[in-house]
Amino acid sequence: MTENNAAKKKPSMCPMTGWYDPRQLARTAVDVAVSTLFGHHADYRITESLVPPQDENVWEDDPTDVPPDPDGIHDYSATDQIWIDYVADTGDGWDSTYSVAYQVGQPQLNIAGVDGPLPRADVLVFGGDQVYPVANRKSYRERLVEPYEAALPETLPPNPHAFAVPGNHDWYDSLVSFTRLFCSRRWFGGWRTRQSRSYFALKLPHRWWLVGVDVQLDSDIDIPQVKFFKRIARRMNDGDRIILCTAEPHWIFAKIYKKFDAEINENNLAFLDQKIFCNQQIAVYLSGDLHHYRRHATDAGLQKITAGGGGAFLHPTHGEDVEELDGGYRLRKAFPPPNESKKLAWKNLGFLFLNPWFGMVTGLLYTLTCWSVMANIGGLGISKWQLAIKRAIATSIGNPTAVFWILLVWGGFLLFTDVHSPTYRIVAGTLHGFTHVLSTFFIGWGASYVGVTCLGWPFKTPKQLLLAGAIIFVLGWIVGSIVMGVYLVISLNFFKRHSNEAFSALACPDWKNFLRLRINANGLTIFPIGIRKVARKWTPSGSTNGPAFVPNDSRATAPELIEQPFSV
Repeated sequence: MTENNAAKKKPSMCPMTGWYDPRQLARTAVDVAVSTLFGHHADYRITESLVPPQDENVWEDDPTDVPPDPDGIHDYSATDQIWIDYVADTGDGWDSTYSVAYQVGQPQLNIAGVDGPLPRADVLVFGGDQVYPVANRKSYRERLVEPYEAALPETLPPNPHAFAVPGNHDWYDSLVSFTRLFCSRRWFGGWRTRQSRSYFALKLPHRWWLVGVDVQLDSDIDIPQVKFFKRIARRMNDGDRIILCTAEPHWIFAKIYKKFDAEINENNLAFLDQKIFCNQQIAVYLSGDLHHYRRHATDAGLQKITAGGGGAFLHPTHGEDVEELDGGYRLRKAFPPPNESKKLAWKNLGFLFLNPWFGMVTGLLYTLTCWSVMANIGGLGISKWQLAIKRAIATSIGNPTAVFWILLVWGGFLLFTDVHSPTYRIVAGTLHGFTHVLSTFFIGWGASYVGVTCLGWPFKTPKQLLLAGAIIFVLGWIVGSIVMGVYLVISLNFFKRHSNEAFSALACPDWKNFLRLRINANGLTIFPIGIRKVARKWTPSGSTNGPAFVPNDSRATAPELIEQPFSV
């Protein structure tokens, strides 16, 4: 039984992260900048490797919980069959995260198309990015721990275990919160954490292994980790097969971005495959980071699977062509299907309503730009548009402050543009920035016209300036948001760019997924499980040892097979 779970307060039930909320953007930008600076100059994994091995006495509270062997291997090979759940990109909104946790925590799952129920997994593996937007104690508690504790508050021995590899979002506090939760043998709801490092190796039945790798913020694999995996490799025999868990699908990024940046490649995977586990076969690569399901496989049955559907906002499955990857890997299945993904992208036309606070940024930029220019064009009607443009340009050029603000607005949206393609950045970024500058001109002209021509107020009087400023800010809020939404739709659906930015704007909690793996004498079988629409309403169950909340939403869909189970 787990540690005391009694008298727990109601979970926070956090909404999905508002990636375009200016307040969230500011906080995230600071955290990311600091973590990137220190993460690239101070490797926590080295400090972690200096910690002495845990005293075996810490394992005595649970006689069924066997400590790792001297090489750090967690041995599950004695059993004839083992079930493993793989969940990646979890702690975002409550509805999405708890929907997955609820299914993972069930004693058994009845899935259409599967003969018999699927039992709850013996081991739960988190594949990276356990919390969003950045890691800290509060985010871990509210967005990850609370949903999983509510889904499975306690279990009886032999308790299921939990392991995790960190993703970039876990590294944003230098892995402090991750280590506190996953590397200290603490209870995690009804699961017991067992690892002492941010990487691990599990010896599984029938000559299978599961290896979790930590690649810190796109860094190389550090020397202590290399030494660890070399020890593991020496324990393997020819013909052993490996499931390799890494936080990012480098095979996808290499396919899409290598033509723009030679540094984006699969070197870490190639190093593990060719230099460390050279006598064994990595049969399955598992990763998250992209919040959808995609499976690539060779004709020989080797698998590269992206399954980042544990709770974070959905990523598209249409866009850049990833039908074929190096090594003979071809796309076998995507969830959601690309045609559904493309339909979802059109929702960005409602960007104003999906991200209501983003307009604060454009409204302020539009207002400050017009204020800095202060061209006297309020007395000019639409028939004199050429004169209005000439006067505005002449006034701007003669005012360094105006030039600064115009370039700031233009440059800001230029920097926002997809950086991997220099050509797209220059062309699309320029057009996007120009659209905002042009919108600023027409809004400013209209606001000035209302006060000067319609109301007859002299130009630059306090009441004229206040009215114009209010109109510019409000219309800048609305128009700036609409322009952003249109830009994202065009970029993704027509030019295959900005997949992350377009879908983070949607903050879609649906189309979740996780993998349930079975290893027995017949080999490895993978059951890809999807949830098309998660519940938005939950009812307290009143249970003390089962899930605290049950779905109460007729629109929610039951878990289903994304594709037929496949064997390796």
